[in-house]
Amino acid sequence: MLSDVSKDPFRTRDHVAEFDDVVDAFRASSRATRRNLRFEIDVPYGGGPAEKLDIFYPLAGGVRGSAGLPVHIFIHGGYWRMFSKDDFSYIADTVTAAGAIAVILDYALMPKHRMALLIDQVRRATGWVAREIGRRGGNPFSMSVSGHSAGAHLATWLVDQRDAHPDYRVSGCLLLGGIYDLKPLQQSFLQPDLALSDSEVSQWTPLAVSHRKDCTYSIHVGEDETAPFHDQAAHFDRSLITGGCTSAFAVIPATNHMTSALALGNPFSAIGKSLTSTIHKSQLNG
Repeated sequence: MLSDVSKDPFRTRDHVAEFDDVVDAFRASSRATRRNLRFEIDVPYGGGPAEKLDIFYPLAGGVRGSAGLPVHIFIHGGYWRMFSKDDFSYIADTVTAAGAIAVILDYALMPKHRMALLIDQVRRATGWVAREIGRRGGNPFSMSVSGHSAGAHLATWLVDQRDAHPDYRVSGCLLLGGIYDLKPLQQSFLQPDLALSDSEVSQWTPLAVSHRKDCTYSIHVGEDETAPFHDQAAHFDRSLITGGCTSAFAVIPATNHMTSALALGNPFSAIGKSLTSTIHKSQLNG
C-alpha cells in the first residue's frame, strides 16, 4: 500500500514550505546567468528531442580563449519526471567562477520514457562532451560531474563499474540530495506516476553496484532534508568507502532539498565551495 501522501518523506513539496519560491529562484537565476555568461544553447548530443546540452564559458577562456580548461557536467533532478536544463543554468555561475567550462545536460522524462533511456542519454552526452569539448577549449581529461536528487542518481551511472565507458573518465563526482536506493520509491507517492518495475529497481539502484576507484566522490545532503535522503546519502558514502573508493560525506547546514540545490549556484556557499573543490581536484586527478 502506498504511504499517506501527507506523510510521504519523498514528497518534497510537503516538507519545503517555500518550494514554489525556490523554483522561481532557479529560473530567475538561470535567466540572469544566460544574460551574463557566454554560452552555446541547445547543442545536440543525439537525435532525440531532449538530447541537447548547454555549454557555458568562463569570461576568460574557452572557445577562442585558453585551451585545456577543466570541464564540469551538471545533471538536474526532478524525480526523473520534471524540470529541464533551462532551469539550472545558474549552476554555471559557480563552475565558471572556478575557471571551468560548465555543461548542463537535458534528458527525456519519465514516465513516457524509461530509466534505461535516461541513463543511456547521460552516458552518451558525457561521451559527446569528452569527444567535442577540446575544440571548445576544454580538457576532456579533467572532467567532473555533479547532480542533484534524481540527477545525483543519474550521475552515479557515469562512474559505475558495471559497464565500460571507453569514451570518457570522470575523475570527480559531487552528489547532492541523491537517491541511491530505488526500492522505497515503489511505496511512495511517485509510484503511480513513475511505475518503477522490480526489474528497474534491481538494475538501476546505485547501491547494488560497485563504482570506479579512480574517481573522487563528495556526497552531500541538506541538513533539513527528510530522513530517507540522510540515510541513503550516508549509506552510499559507506558503500563507496567499503568498495575502496575515496569519498567524503557532509551535511550542508540550514538547507533543505530545494535550497541546497539553489546554493550550488553560489560559489561562496558551503556546497558551492565543495563544487569548486571537486572541479579543482579533477585537474589533479585527470
